[in-house]
Amino acid sequence: MTPRPTPSGSDPKKSAAKAAKSVKKAAEKAAEKAVTKKTAAKKPDPVADKAPAKKAVAKKAAEQNAVSKAVTKKTAAKTAKKGTAKAKKVATPVPASPPEVLAAIPASPEVSAADRDRLLSGTHHDPHGVLGAHQVPGGVAFRVFRPYARAVTVMAGDVRADLHDDGDGFFTGLLALREVPPYRLLVAYEETVQDTEDPYGFLPALGDLDLHLIGEGRHEQLWTALGAQPMTHQGATGTRFTVWAPNARGVRVAGTFNFWDGSAFAMRSLGSTGIWELFVPGVGEGELYKFEITRPDGSKTLRADPLARRTEVPPSTSSIIHASHHEWGDGEWLARRAEGSPAHEAPFSVYEIHLPSWRPGLTYRQLAEQLPAYVKDLGFTHVELMPVAEHPFGGSWGYQVTGFYAPTARLGTPDDFKYLVDALHQAGIGVLMDWVPAHFPRDDWALAEFDGRTLYEHEDPLRAAHPDWGTLEFDYGRREVRNFLVANAIYWCEEFHIDGLRVDAVASMLYLDYSREPGQWVPNVHGGRENLDAVDFLQEMNATVYRRVPGVVTIAEESTAWDGVTRATHHMGPGGFGGLGFGLKWNMGWMHDSLDYMAHEPVHRKYHHHEMTFSMVYAYSENYVLPISHDEVVHGKRSLVSKMPGDWWQQRANLRAYLAFMWAHPGKQLLFMGQEFAQGAEWSEAHGPDWWLLDPAYGAAADHRGVRDLVRDLNVVYRHTPALWQRDTDPSGFQWIVGDASEDNVFAFLRYDAEGSPLLAVSNLSPVVRPNYRLGAPDDVPAWLESLNTDLAKYGGGDVTNPDIVKPDPQAWHGRPASIQLTLPPLATVWLRPA
Repeated sequence: MTPRPTPSGSDPKKSAAKAAKSVKKAAEKAAEKAVTKKTAAKKPDPVADKAPAKKAVAKKAAEQNAVSKAVTKKTAAKTAKKGTAKAKKVATPVPASPPEVLAAIPASPEVSAADRDRLLSGTHHDPHGVLGAHQVPGGVAFRVFRPYARAVTVMAGDVRADLHDDGDGFFTGLLALREVPPYRLLVAYEETVQDTEDPYGFLPALGDLDLHLIGEGRHEQLWTALGAQPMTHQGATGTRFTVWAPNARGVRVAGTFNFWDGSAFAMRSLGSTGIWELFVPGVGEGELYKFEITRPDGSKTLRADPLARRTEVPPSTSSIIHASHHEWGDGEWLARRAEGSPAHEAPFSVYEIHLPSWRPGLTYRQLAEQLPAYVKDLGFTHVELMPVAEHPFGGSWGYQVTGFYAPTARLGTPDDFKYLVDALHQAGIGVLMDWVPAHFPRDDWALAEFDGRTLYEHEDPLRAAHPDWGTLEFDYGRREVRNFLVANAIYWCEEFHIDGLRVDAVASMLYLDYSREPGQWVPNVHGGRENLDAVDFLQEMNATVYRRVPGVVTIAEESTAWDGVTRATHHMGPGGFGGLGFGLKWNMGWMHDSLDYMAHEPVHRKYHHHEMTFSMVYAYSENYVLPISHDEVVHGKRSLVSKMPGDWWQQRANLRAYLAFMWAHPGKQLLFMGQEFAQGAEWSEAHGPDWWLLDPAYGAAADHRGVRDLVRDLNVVYRHTPALWQRDTDPSGFQWIVGDASEDNVFAFLRYDAEGSPLLAVSNLSPVVRPNYRLGAPDDVPAWLESLNTDLAKYGGGDVTNPDIVKPDPQAWHGRPASIQLTLPPLATVWLRPA
C-alpha cells in the first residue's frame, strides 16, 4: 500500500517528527497491551525458564532502540517528502493522518501444532513456508516467531496491525489485504521496541545456477555461494547465510546479533542439494556466527562455517561475517606473471617462512613493512608461507586446518593478509603458500561429522582415519567435498593473488595403504593400492587452477616414486594413469641423500660418494625443487649448519659449499628461514630465528653475516646466469666433468642455458687445498673466470681463489679434448663462467 500524501505546502520535517512520535507511542501501547493481556489471562510466561536469554535480548534491543528510532524517523521523513511531492500533483490536498491501526483476525493463520513443534525444536526444513506473510483466503496472513517478545506489530505503509500472541513466541494475524505488501515488524520487548525487516519476507538469495553447479560439484567459485555473504537483497541490506548440511534435520544461524539463540533464525532447505539458506536483514560485517545443526538423531551441534572467510583469534572458534575492502596495487606484477615463462624454465629460489615466528609478535601489516625488504635484499624470487589458513593449535604450524577459507586471525584480518601479499608483489617477490587438502582435525566445532554423519570425511572408518596424525582424511570421491577443495585452491589464487600452492602430504593421499598394515586397507576396484579418488581430485585441482589463474604454479610434496607427478593430466604413463598435473615436485630423495653425505666426516665421504651423484640418475623424471625445508631443522634433526661435521669453521665452510652445490644442481632451490645465516639452534615456532646472531655486538656475528652474504650472492649470480635455471628439466642442459672422484671428494659439472652458454661448478668437499687440480673442459670456451667462490674471506673463508683468467690446455682429460687447472679451496664450491 502507498503512504498517504502530505498536504501541499506542509513541512515534511514536522510530518516526519509527528509520524515518528506516533510510531513510538503505538509501539509502546502495543507492548503495554500485550503485557496487560497476558496478566489478565494469567498465562504462564513461555520464556520464564530462559531469563538470562530474555535479559540478553532485552539488552540487545535497548542498544538497538536508538538505531530503530532513527530508522523510523528517517523512514517517516522520506515518506513525508514523497507525500509532499505527490500532493502537489493533485488538485485538492488530503489532510494528513496517522497510520491506520487495524485489528488483525487471529484465528485462520495460526501456526499448526506440527509446524510449531518443528520450529521450536529446530527441525523445520521450510520455515519460510510457514512464517512471514502469505496470501490466504480472506486476505494476507502474517506469522512471526520471536521468542521473548511481548508484542509484534506489522507496519505496511499506512497500515499497522497488532498480531495475536499465540504463546511460545508465535504471533499471527490476518489482514484483509488483496496482496502481500512491503512491510516491517515492530517487535516489543520488556524495555524497548525493534523496528526490523522480517527475514521470512524474502525470496532465496541463492540463484538456480549456483544450486545447479553445487549439485554437480563444479562450482569453481564456491565461496561466493556458500558461507556468510553481506549483500543487498530485494532492496534490503543484510547477510545471506548458506551452508551444506544434507544430513541435518534442521539448521539455524546463531550469533552475536541474536545473542547466540538461533530459535528465531531457522534456515530453509533448498531441495536435494543439501544447502540451507537464510537472508537476515540488518546484520552485517563484524558479527560473529555459527550454524546450529540438528543431527539425524535429534541432538544439536554448534559449528563454525566451513567457508567462513574470517574467524576469531584462536582458541575462540566463531566465524565472522567479512567483506573485503582491500584495493590491490599489484596489477603490473600479475600482468608479468601471466606472460612470463613457466616456473620450471624461470629463476625460482624460495625462502620458506613461518609467518607467526619470523619476527614474533608482528602482524600482517607490520610484516609487510619488514619482510619484502629483507627477502628482496637476499635476492630470493619467492617466499613460501607455511600454512596460513586458520588452525586451532599453533604447534601444528598450520598443518591441521579448520578454516580452509580464512587466513589465520592471529596476525590480523583477511584484508591485512592481502596487504602483505600486495607489498611482496610490489617488491617483485612471488608468494607461495602451503595448502593442506590431505586431512583435517577432529574438533567437534569444525568439519568432523559436520551434520551428524560422515560428510567431509570418508564413510569407511578405514579410509577416514589418518594413521599418523590422529586426523581425518577427506572423501575425495564425493563431488561436493572435491568441489570444496578445488574451489579452495582457486580461492587463494584469485582472492589473495597467491602465485602458487605447495600441496602438503601428497603421498598420504595417493596410497590406500599409506602408513597402514595389511588388513587396515582395502584395495581399489583394480586390486591396486592407488587411491583413485585422490588421483582424480589432484588432476581436477591442477587442471582447474592452471586454466583459471594464468602464471601460477602448483608444487607437490610427494615423497615416493609415483610416476608423472609433474606430467600433464592428459598424458598417460606406463602405469595407466594420466599425470597429476603439478608444475613442480619436491625432490625428497636428493634432500635425504645429500644431507646424509654432508653429515659424514670428509675422511669417510669417499664411501658415500654416490649419495651426491645418484640424483642425476632421475633428475629429469620430474620438474624438481631441491628443498631444505622446516622439516629438516626440527624435532632433533638439528639446524643445517649443525648437521655439518668438524669445528665451527669447518661447519660453516661445509654449509657454504653445500649451498653453492645446491644452487648449481639441476632443480629449483628452497631454504628455510634462519638457515641463511647459519643459525645453530633448531627452529622453534615459539621464538623463531635467532636474529641476535647478526647483532654487531655479538662476537661471532661476522661468521653468521658471512653466510648470509653468500646466500645473497648465490641468488644474484643465479638470477643473472640462465644456465643455472633455464634448462633445469632438459637433460642436455647438464654434463658431468667428473662424477667419480670419490678419493678426492670432488664433483664437477657443466650447466648450459638455451643458447649453449655454460657455467662450470666445482665442489671440493675435503678439508685440504687442491692446487693445480686438472679438470676436463670444453674446447670451445677460450677462457674461464670465477663468478663465485664460497671460500672468500668476506664469507668467512680462507680466501683461496683463482683470481686470474683460466685458459684451457690442449691436454685431454676426463674424456674431453681440453682441460684446465684450478686451485680448489678446502670445503668449498667454485663457479666459473666464460670470460
